[in-house]
Amino acid sequence: MAVPDCEVMIIGAGLSGLQAARRLADRHDVVVLEARERVGGRAFAHRFANGDTVDLGGQWVGPGQRRLVGLIEELGATTYPLWNEGEHLVAAGGRLKRYTGTIPSLPVHVLLDLNRMLSKFEKMAAEIDVAEPWAHARAKEWDRRTVADFMDKTGFTAAAKQMFAIGIGAVFCAEPHELSLLHALFYAKAGGSLDALLSVEDGAQQDRVHGDMAGLAEAMTGELGDRVRLGAPARVIRWSGDGVRVETDDGAYTAKRLVLALPPNQALGIRFDPALPSSRDALWRRMPAGACIKCVAQYERPFWRDEGLSGQAVGGAGPVHVAFDNSEAGREAGLLLGFIEGDQARVWSNRDPDDRRAAVLDSFAVFFGDQAREPIDYADRDWTAEEFTRGCYAAFMGPGVWTTLGPELRQPMGPIHVAGTETAREGYGYFEGALEAAERAAREVKAALATS
Repeated sequence: MAVPDCEVMIIGAGLSGLQAARRLADRHDVVVLEARERVGGRAFAHRFANGDTVDLGGQWVGPGQRRLVGLIEELGATTYPLWNEGEHLVAAGGRLKRYTGTIPSLPVHVLLDLNRMLSKFEKMAAEIDVAEPWAHARAKEWDRRTVADFMDKTGFTAAAKQMFAIGIGAVFCAEPHELSLLHALFYAKAGGSLDALLSVEDGAQQDRVHGDMAGLAEAMTGELGDRVRLGAPARVIRWSGDGVRVETDDGAYTAKRLVLALPPNQALGIRFDPALPSSRDALWRRMPAGACIKCVAQYERPFWRDEGLSGQAVGGAGPVHVAFDNSEAGREAGLLLGFIEGDQARVWSNRDPDDRRAAVLDSFAVFFGDQAREPIDYADRDWTAEEFTRGCYAAFMGPGVWTTLGPELRQPMGPIHVAGTETAREGYGYFEGALEAAERAAREVKAALATS
């Protein structure tokens, strides 16, 4: 290969790619290629007509996410707690009930059943080594089973199984029958616990960032300057022991080392020459993205608080089964946030946007009354339809993948290293995982360049 254009090329300007670039740019010549005309990847901010903004991508930061907390502080951003005052709502069995805490108000026998399911799951998850989930003594057994199998074997009541399934959908944006039980256990352990992933106070939904999570990506890009090239989708990667050549729509770039900071489904959209190792190709093809549509309705004020409600709700028959008060501290407007996930997201992705909006507002109205049908503005983001994402929050593994192909997940391929939250040990599926993976990939690149 001729003299390379740079030492390190990074494909993907989400938080993982940008953090890898920041870790390398002080000692190495780095170029970041991004397919979109924006940075942030799965972080994206929408601006309402009144000028307020809201994250329509990932938005939360919680205790234990030390890398993300550190990045927020380093960039001079500030956080505020998600609104968590008042009573929550659960719609089940045709009834609407108030409750406090993480677990909804349900009949005693259902609560006991749900608690048994959660306790069993948490006990199993605590045993997983997040560095090598496939190494557990029962890994093959758990990897052959789905989360639905676990629910059928552990739960006894339909209501408890339904609530457990809503929790699984809220975390994975997938259906219980799609998920390997081993993957679900790994994911929970990587995030602290399933309870932490589902909780607001002391949990993964505890805090938000003033200026939006997408603002962090823009600040990181500002530090990197012209090292970040937008509108440059990688089409072909030619690689050998000498380095890499990446061909884009507007030219080609060469480098000694390459970091792929992309979800698996997007990496598969690139042609590799020579072809990917068959095991890596097989792994990525078995890591589909979750399905999620994030929906936010804006009101003149958070009217639900007048009734002593937190804005948090779960259940219901509509497309939205989980809702939050997403209002930004210091703003007058009230925001209700809802997620359409899994099978429902796949259904509603193909519906008319106006029909989808009406269905979402109907879901909010089940919880918060007819006033919820009259927002002053509304926005949603169908992540399954975005060209360079095609799903959120993250890729997941079905039965058998971890124990047959899992050891490939983080391994470099010659001069090609992998980052992105889907390669994380801690915080898999979250921005915390994106940063952890970036740090690991940057260490690998530094070590490789030091010996070349």
